[in-house]
Amino acid sequence: MRLLLATLLLASVAAIQAQFYNFPAEAFQGARDMWSAYSDMREANWKDSDKYFHARGNYDAAQRGPGGKWAAEVISNAREGWQGNSGRGHEDSEADQVANRWGREGNDPNRFRPAGLPDKY
Repeated sequence: MRLLLATLLLASVAAIQAQFYNFPAEAFQGARDMWSAYSDMREANWKDSDKYFHARGNYDAAQRGPGGKWAAEVISNAREGWQGNSGRGHEDSEADQVANRWGREGNDPNRFRPAGLPDKY
C-alpha cells in the first residue's frame, strides 16, 4: 500500500513539474500569437474588426496551454489599462475585454468576425 501511495505521489509531482517546465515556452508562443493577431488587424485595416482580432489573439494564445493563457491575460490587461489611461472610452475598453475573455476561455472568435473580412484572417 505504501509503495502504491508513493508511486501516485511521485507521478503527481512529476506531472506538475512537467507543466511548469512548459510554461515559459507556452507564454512566449502565446505572446507571439497576440502579436500576430495585432499585426493582422493592422494589415487588414477593416472596419469593426477590432473585437474579432482581440478574441482571435487571446484564443490562439490560450490554445498553447496555461502559459499562453497567462500571457494573453497579461498583455490584454496591460493594453486595456494603457488605453484606458490614454483617454479612450471606458465602454470601448470593456467591450475589448469581453472579446479578450471570450477568446481566452476557448470560445470561437468568429462570434466577433465582421461581415466581409477576407478569409485570410
